[in-house]
Amino acid sequence: MSVTGARKARLGLPLLCAILLTTAACSTKGPDIAYSSDGIDLDRRAMALREVDILQSKGQRVWCVPFARNASGIQIRGNAETWWGKAQGLYDRGAKPVVGAVMAFASTRGMPMGHVAVVSDVVSEREIRVDHANWTRNEVSLGMSIKDVSARNDWSAVRVESNPGAYGQTYPISGFIYPSRMN
Repeated sequence: MSVTGARKARLGLPLLCAILLTTAACSTKGPDIAYSSDGIDLDRRAMALREVDILQSKGQRVWCVPFARNASGIQIRGNAETWWGKAQGLYDRGAKPVVGAVMAFASTRGMPMGHVAVVSDVVSEREIRVDHANWTRNEVSLGMSIKDVSARNDWSAVRVESNPGAYGQTYPISGFIYPSRMN
């Protein structure tokens, strides 16, 4: 082997290891999503995901409410169906999706305890992405697409992309709870 070949071999393996370690350290659960600096609170999101890992390592169930509370900072307790009412007088609420807000799904026959999800990106006037837990049983879904299908474009009815390109049934939405407390 030549001197040049020996030098390349000696540098190649450590370089390859460094690249592999860097990519492994940067990997996360869920799809590859780029968040801007004005996006979600990445520290809160990381904390919420750590809590999920702890629960799963103990064989415990992952629920949407604690995940949304940890990821958003909105301190409401109780089943998801109660969040909209409990937020009144404590947090601003509205019909416009905003990054960091909690989307409150109303209860239905198929989803009697409701559901909550944290808005992670506003794609357009009629599409957002959310981070939420237990939409798929005992899992966290990051960057899941949701489309407004309401007749008045008011986010009162949505369809959730459960599989890539496939949006399921229509769900009623109570609205969005914003993370800043009312004064």
